Amino acid sequence: MITRIAILVFSCSIWIESAQAQQPLAPLIEQQVPGLVEIYKRLHASPELSRQEEKTSAFLAGELRKAGFTVTEPVGKYEEPGYTCYGVVAVLKNGAGPTILVRADMDALPLEEKTGLPYASRVRVKNDQGLEVGVMHACGHDIHVTALLGTAKVLALVKDRWHGTLVLIGQPAEELGLGAEAMLRDGLYARFPKPDYILALHDNASLEAGKIGYCPGYGWANVNSVDITIRGIGGHGSQPQMTKDPIVLAAQVILALQTIVSRENNPFDPAVVTVGSIHGGTKHNIIPEDVKLQLTVRSYKEEVRNRILASIERITKGVAIAAGIPEDRAPIVKVDKTALKSVYNDPELTERLAKVWENALGKDNVMKLDPAMYGEDVGVLSLEGHQIPLVLFNIGAVDPAIMAKSRIEGTILPSLHSSTFAPTPEPTLRTGVMAMTTAVLELMKK
Repeated sequence: MITRIAILVFSCSIWIESAQAQQPLAPLIEQQVPGLVEIYKRLHASPELSRQEEKTSAFLAGELRKAGFTVTEPVGKYEEPGYTCYGVVAVLKNGAGPTILVRADMDALPLEEKTGLPYASRVRVKNDQGLEVGVMHACGHDIHVTALLGTAKVLALVKDRWHGTLVLIGQPAEELGLGAEAMLRDGLYARFPKPDYILALHDNASLEAGKIGYCPGYGWANVNSVDITIRGIGGHGSQPQMTKDPIVLAAQVILALQTIVSRENNPFDPAVVTVGSIHGGTKHNIIPEDVKLQLTVRSYKEEVRNRILASIERITKGVAIAAGIPEDRAPIVKVDKTALKSVYNDPELTERLAKVWENALGKDNVMKLDPAMYGEDVGVLSLEGHQIPLVLFNIGAVDPAIMAKSRIEGTILPSLHSSTFAPTPEPTLRTGVMAMTTAVLELMKK
């Protein structure tokens, strides 16, 4: 009798799994949506700064284990000592076939939330400098993690529809540009299956929820931060002839740097050189010893990046020489070591997936977007020379009614990294899970 009951239970289990495998994706995803919204709100209310994602990673790892994945944590090694890298790697093997890596970033921003939502973050912590700051998921990484979980749950239910190895990663420290590199440094592709394709999504604050945006080729930029110290010879404001005024030199340098993009760069190779900060002096009648500039430099091609950085140093030092600054007071130009690499969406793969999304979501809901000058470190995972085909696509996060109202009234919507940015969770997650699940199934279909 016990044996017959066991056989009956086993048979029912197989029947249920088979029925789930044959069920259309939309109802399966719809079953997940209420739980995913609750997960999203939980993550949104409890954000963690870059390199502090201990609780977020533990939660993600636990949920992936429940879905049937083999999970390893923590994964990653930072170059800077004293920090734990909270990377999560989850693997689900389902026979012979391709290996697909799906990545979601986990960290939040040092920003006080002002959305007024009932699940708004009220978290305050100390940053790496020891200062107390508010913390907010103002870039949508809570959406990314939740969509990853939704994708994991659905794909685990429909294993009869795909074959191969699925690798899901929760990546820390994207906002610092450190997390992807740290996971590679810890043997991501040696300890775990090396992917044939890489997929990632990012919410979009200018796109309606329910829509997908894609961009073949270069989609996100190289990013460098440059710090320049212009050194002069200080003195009394009434006797400028006795000094070498670094404020005047800084003004000349700022203007001269604008000629890099307008006169040295090919207009078909997009680039940006922005001086975002200038600090110098303490009093009206004191010519200071130095002035500090902070720059952000954006480009797509590596050769363009290198040429612009060389031009910045050449122009800065050339202006100082022309002003008679002695060699021992030459400007100091420092380029950050944690530069972000551009994200190159493999054109063939991107167009292939765009057709999949059009079939799943409707042509009107899938849009080709222009390249952006944002930075994203997921491009590092594709390795030098774009060895592994990668696609980073956008999912709309704005309530269509709010979008329509902004168009009529001409108001500006909150952007990413705004303290008032608030994705509309349900349709955003539904679309994200559908888009990622159908993309994986296309690449791993039987």
